[in-house]
Amino acid sequence: MTLTGNPLRAPSLPRGESASRTAERYVIQGGEPLSGTVQVGGAKNAALPIMAACLLTRERCVIHNVPDIQDIRNMARVLESIGARVDFLGNGSISIEAAEIATSSPPGDLMRRMRASFLVMGPLLARAGEATAPHPGGCAIGVRPVNVDIRGFSAMGARVARTEESYVAEARDGLHGTSIYLDYPSHTGTENLLMAAVLARGTTVIKHASVEPEVADLANFLVSMGARISGISSTRLEIEGVQELHGSTWSVMPDRLAAGTFAIAAAITGGEVRLERVVPEHMDPVTYKLMEAGARVEEGGDWLQVAGRRPLVAVEVQAIHYPGFPTDLQAAFGALLTQAEGTSLIHERVFENRLLYAEELRKMGADIQVSGQTAQITGPTPLHGTTVRALDIRSGAAVILAALAAQGTSQVEDVHHVSRGYEDIAGTLVGLGAKIQVE
Repeated sequence: MTLTGNPLRAPSLPRGESASRTAERYVIQGGEPLSGTVQVGGAKNAALPIMAACLLTRERCVIHNVPDIQDIRNMARVLESIGARVDFLGNGSISIEAAEIATSSPPGDLMRRMRASFLVMGPLLARAGEATAPHPGGCAIGVRPVNVDIRGFSAMGARVARTEESYVAEARDGLHGTSIYLDYPSHTGTENLLMAAVLARGTTVIKHASVEPEVADLANFLVSMGARISGISSTRLEIEGVQELHGSTWSVMPDRLAAGTFAIAAAITGGEVRLERVVPEHMDPVTYKLMEAGARVEEGGDWLQVAGRRPLVAVEVQAIHYPGFPTDLQAAFGALLTQAEGTSLIHERVFENRLLYAEELRKMGADIQVSGQTAQITGPTPLHGTTVRALDIRSGAAVILAALAAQGTSQVEDVHHVSRGYEDIAGTLVGLGAKIQVE
């Protein structure tokens, strides 16, 4: 994401990928209030399952508003390895045509690069009657089992075997509709089962489904392809299977997580940033906490304006599933709370390793104590420039925001993690007045 937007480039012309490999660190001079406007791009967590869903039809699909990030390029390679033709059209658009499925067992090295690769399991089972995938990879933020997906596939008639390296699923006679209750409202599990169910015989009901906006975006895309789905955005999805789907054109929803990151950046630097092309309702969990902490937030039909004010005050945050506070933004909010008066608490209810960033913030002078799944942050503490690491996509964003608020110069290492989830975050921040050198 940038202020002006960058065109997507084909994997065969990896200018963006080359940049992500060579950009190993950001050197950030802190203390500059951010100011300006950001045009928020498409959501990574919506674009990836939508790309996987293109395997469900022989016809061409065109997806607009796709972010130019490493995870998108990785998913493109996975789809190409399966037999799809993927063309990057520029200006954030991709064409995907899976006229033939060449293999139902994509290369493990590609699949392990990110957890979202596992989303091809549902479409492959539905269309080819078989699918093989390694245990999911991605950020090291905790155990993320795929039990929801596997149990659902089994309930729909697939035979699933787990080997030391992979999951192997077969449904030679096709999948059939059934009633499935999810022990855990996994968004990837809901998406995988949703994609499997659209071509299954009969009706499938998914209970305790994820209600994240990205799941709804996928469901609406499937409907545009001819799927029959009711209950979208609710915890109960009903899918009436159809014989085939057709191609479609779709525009990916705005990235509420990237928008939230820049909103927090405005607050932590004492600046003022306008976010355009957002869905304000999707931002409620973050904007309400920002206002509770003392920031000023205004909103309109498709925009938000966030201004940092002092003093900030301590708050308590519960990171849970949507519509709760997003786990993907609790690290960035933790950086903000180092500048709040009093003692703040962050309770992480989704991933057990999501609080590892606390050690990186402590290197900068933060007072953070972690006990189990709770972080206690006492502030305000002056942050000072030093060398820190981006441990994963979201913790990387957190230390970047902390560096923006720190006095002196910080060096953020391993920023290739951040490029998996944010389109040119350094360029966007520089456009808002940040002093960042990419090395």
